[in-house]
Amino acid sequence: MEILKRVIKEFNKYHGSEAQAKIIKAERDEVIIEFDGSFCKTCGLYDYFEDIKWEAMNFGLNIEPVEIIESEEEFERGRYLVKYKLKSEQSSQQARQP
Repeated sequence: MEILKRVIKEFNKYHGSEAQAKIIKAERDEVIIEFDGSFCKTCGLYDYFEDIKWEAMNFGLNIEPVEIIESEEEFERGRYLVKYKLKSEQSSQQARQP
C-alpha cells in the first residue's frame, strides 16, 4: 500500500493541474482509483489511467487498468473510478517465459 501511495503522489505531481488521483479502495489484488479533474482535451482520457500503470513500474509495482466502474462528466470536469488489478512479479515472469 505504501508503494501505491507513492505512485499516486508522483502521478499527482506531474498531472495534478489536469487530474488528481486518489486511492478509494485497495485489496490484495485489486485497487480502485478515483480520477478527478479537467483533463487535457488533446490527450486521450485513457492515457491518464495508463500513466498510473507506467508510474507504478518505476516503483516495481505491476498494475493494469481493467475497467472504468463509474464516470461522471460535466462541461469542464470529469470524475472516473477505475479498477486496477495488481499482478505479482511471479505471475509476470511466468507470462514472459516461452
